Amino acid sequence: MNYNGGNTTGFASPAGDNLEGRIDLAAMLDLSRPSRYPVRVAGDALASRGIFAGDILIADAASPPAHGKVAVVMLNGAVLVGQLAYRQQQWWLASGHPDTAPVAVTGDNAEIWAVVTGLIRTRV
Repeated sequence: MNYNGGNTTGFASPAGDNLEGRIDLAAMLDLSRPSRYPVRVAGDALASRGIFAGDILIADAASPPAHGKVAVVMLNGAVLVGQLAYRQQQWWLASGHPDTAPVAVTGDNAEIWAVVTGLIRTRV
């Protein structure tokens, strides 16, 4: 049910002029694109970036990788989410933990699947 302020008795509230319509997250995040999909975060490796366990990331497989972006990467059979870095003419994936060394994204067992373009937090 939507509230539009029109079903009240008395005079209409001046705040009614500022009511926003229905928010369509699928449209806002452009989830109709075949290259975009949601990914739920497990773990706290990116807490320093404000990404927490249970958050939903919007991943776009058509977005090109870029230095500093968060990405979904397949590495040796594991699906990982981390921050991309480009140095020494190759891609590296870093977690948010300072004691964990970045991992090179190279070889036949490594692929950058998608770049994260949005975040949905379902718990506050």
